[in-house]
Amino acid sequence: MTVRCPSPLLTGLALLLLGGTGAAPAATYTNPVIDEDFPDPFILRVGKAYYAYGTNAGGLDVPVRRSSDLVHWTFVGDALGGLGAWASGGFTWAPEVARTPKGYVLYYTARHTASGRQCIGAAFSANPEGPFRDASAAPLVCQLDLGGSIDASPFTDRDGQRYLYWKNDGNCCNQPTALWGQKLSADGLKLVGQPKDLLYNGALWEGNLIEAPQVYTRANKYYLFYSASDYNSDLYGVGYALGMSPLGPFRKQTRDGAWLATKGKVAGPGGQGVITDGKGNTWLYYHAWTTGQVGYGSGGARSLRLDPLKFVNGLPMLKGPSVTAQPAPAKP
Repeated sequence: MTVRCPSPLLTGLALLLLGGTGAAPAATYTNPVIDEDFPDPFILRVGKAYYAYGTNAGGLDVPVRRSSDLVHWTFVGDALGGLGAWASGGFTWAPEVARTPKGYVLYYTARHTASGRQCIGAAFSANPEGPFRDASAAPLVCQLDLGGSIDASPFTDRDGQRYLYWKNDGNCCNQPTALWGQKLSADGLKLVGQPKDLLYNGALWEGNLIEAPQVYTRANKYYLFYSASDYNSDLYGVGYALGMSPLGPFRKQTRDGAWLATKGKVAGPGGQGVITDGKGNTWLYYHAWTTGQVGYGSGGARSLRLDPLKFVNGLPMLKGPSVTAQPAPAKP
């Protein structure tokens, strides 16, 4: 791609309309911030830039975009430079990335060729944009007796210890689903010790599955956010559990209904994560359908959205889901 310097005639307004990392800071924004299919998002902050990774779409295994303000996003390309030898293409889901002393590790879900189940791999790159490459002959996590493993999410605690969370894919084959956690090595490429089952589906609103775990810590508490129910419907939503250590025990705080659920023009929110802006304010990002265009085949898309996340007396409070203009995140 050839890059040319902008003409002096390009005004700040024109740059704002173009979007991307060169856009002027936005005073306000309106959801969605990526108004196209970008499911299972994960956002990583690196210095003054943010990188968003999503489930395979448009022929790409892991589409990645870059932003300077969480509002305007520039398409970068495919972050994954090649699946592991154990995997088949076309089913690359829910990527998340961890920064390590030697570079970046991308955890991704892909089809395990030998079994036909979904399993989790780890790919490495020196750069957050990739290309990430998985040199492993076998997946990192692959609970074949429990239906497979998906939705890996890394977390680094305050003491530097790394953890990986995921879901066993039991709903693929009439088995229970659970969220799991296990320690990781310092380079993020190997599991340490034994896995621990943390939560199971069981609440009425969760349907036959819980998935998409992500842990966030604040004031010595650990918040395990997760999605549940049918992603392809307006029943999908976000719940959370609370614990006092990275591996729990965790207690569900959302047994009677989803914490973030379908409301107004926003349907089936999920695939959530927490990110901080330039002033340290917390935001929840997530994908969602537009009401009336729910499910593949409807013409709809799971677009990327974000809303301010506050903590009141130790409980997460979300200003959303929103569809009107509101103050934008602060740039790093």
